Amino acid sequence: QVQLVESGGGLVQPGGSLRLSCVASGSISAVYTMAWYRQAPGNQRELVASRTRGGVLNYADSVKGRFTISRDNAKNTVFLQMNSLKPEDTAVYLCNADVKSSERLVNYWGQGTQVTVSS
Repeated sequence: QVQLVESGGGLVQPGGSLRLSCVASGSISAVYTMAWYRQAPGNQRELVASRTRGGVLNYADSVKGRFTISRDNAKNTVFLQMNSLKPEDTAVYLCNADVKSSERLVNYWGQGTQVTVSS
């Protein structure tokens, strides 16, 4: 079994920064694309940023220039550095990963971590 565990959420003032982490653990042969999504109350889940194992990046237009996704492939960990946070960034942030385990490629989700941007 594979688990994704996020950490690093919290309450921050507008203009502040937070760094989220997500670790994939369990019976893992390889981790391919890792990504961060977010979901605010009443809204659909949306892609924030993704990074392939080889380093190809993708960002939502709303976070370009403010958020940076990075990975430590050796530790099956993905990070999201969030700067210049805005109230509209408030949401539950969820980690997502394509994981090869027991010769099967499966997409996994973490439980999510709350990010609240408010004064």
